Amino acid sequence: MIKSKNTNIADMSAVELTQLFETKELSPVEAVKASFERINKCNPLVNAYCYLAEEEAIQSAKDSEARWFKGMPLSRIDGVPSSIKDLTSVAGWPNRNGSLTSSTSVMSFDAPFSLKMKQAGAVILGKTTTPEFGWKGVTDSRLTGITRNPWKTSQTSGGSSGGAAAASALNMGVLHQASDAGGSIRIPASFCGVFGLKPTFGYIPQWPASSMTTLSHLGPITRTVQDSLLMMDIVATPDTRDWYATRTFNGIWSNHTCSPLAGVKIAYSPTLGYVDVDPNVLKLVDIAVKKLEEMGAQIDLVDPGFEDPVDIFSTLWFSGAAKVVSGFSQQQCDLLDSGFLAIGEKGKAIDIVDYMVATDRRADLGRIMQEFHARYDVLITPTLPRTAFEAGKNTETEQQKDWMEWTPFSYPFNLTQQPALSVPCGHVDGLPVGLQVIADRGNDLLAMNIAKHIETLLPAQFLDFPKS
Repeated sequence: MIKSKNTNIADMSAVELTQLFETKELSPVEAVKASFERINKCNPLVNAYCYLAEEEAIQSAKDSEARWFKGMPLSRIDGVPSSIKDLTSVAGWPNRNGSLTSSTSVMSFDAPFSLKMKQAGAVILGKTTTPEFGWKGVTDSRLTGITRNPWKTSQTSGGSSGGAAAASALNMGVLHQASDAGGSIRIPASFCGVFGLKPTFGYIPQWPASSMTTLSHLGPITRTVQDSLLMMDIVATPDTRDWYATRTFNGIWSNHTCSPLAGVKIAYSPTLGYVDVDPNVLKLVDIAVKKLEEMGAQIDLVDPGFEDPVDIFSTLWFSGAAKVVSGFSQQQCDLLDSGFLAIGEKGKAIDIVDYMVATDRRADLGRIMQEFHARYDVLITPTLPRTAFEAGKNTETEQQKDWMEWTPFSYPFNLTQQPALSVPCGHVDGLPVGLQVIADRGNDLLAMNIAKHIETLLPAQFLDFPKS
């Protein structure tokens, strides 16, 4: 008999699965088969996976089963069904980057994230969808089509890790790799009602480097905070191929216990001082913050004190796109998403002096936030000002030109390289709302501790089948 709060294998967390693997009440093979049953049922409706490797995954699960039977698992995620975003190389699989310009030939190497997951015994089911080169905050491409929100399939899943978030919401696999250069973990996590962490820059090695270089963080998307902590144990370790990656880390992630909030200083900024937020979204975030105060946290209603840095971010973002586009022939450019090509052309026109001024202003923003965190342990904001809008569109309204206009809470903290996460805090008209927690660089576990409390105080809802 399964000793778990869930009786359906396909609904279990990594923690629940491995407890049952250890007692031999459940096999990794059963878990992986349950994941594929869920994928076969749900993926046609949400388009979360663009590549599946069922035969290979079943064999990996059998290998894991043998290790658990001997009492010699490779790690605490051995045998857990997992996925990799289609911007990250997996040896033996194609890496399409969501682009018609890519090749169908298979990769000869594992990127650090993929390698570490394999070495830990995680069973990688396949690759999740992304917009072309992860360039925007929703997930659709000319190559793979539109990825949809499990809570309402007419709406977007967000992006660029929309496939990972949609898969997580439906537990089509349990542990999901994602990436975030401007909000691409937190945006879809918020829209799909799951947990997503953008760790301190450099904690998770990334190679080859993202075209957005020091804006880009890799991280987990999962249903629970603890499952993400389990992933961080595995992937937040050095790899000599990534020159940017740091070599020091803040302790053993998954051994973190939920500590009391008494004395914790939380700055709550509902708008950052300049964002127009849906009152229904604010109401849910207000309720969550009030609950934290009732648990003993010191809450101050205060803005961090910076103006919208969208022009700084756009200068760096468009320059990264230009780097990609400049390497393509005219024939390849004709295959690109028109929006991606457009920002690449904008990037080509950026003057080097303007670029360097943007980097100086970025450093000043980082200074502001470091001084802010000398006074406050964490900053809380909504993750997004609205719930998910119509799928297939890049912006919420026709008046908006770029995806950054509807994601004002996310990209500032890529500029500052801070840990930032999104944790579910309720629903508005059936669509999830996320709360964002930001900490100073290196203090990821402070943010995770707040997320654990929110998770306990406001338990997330999950699906086993998409809603139309």
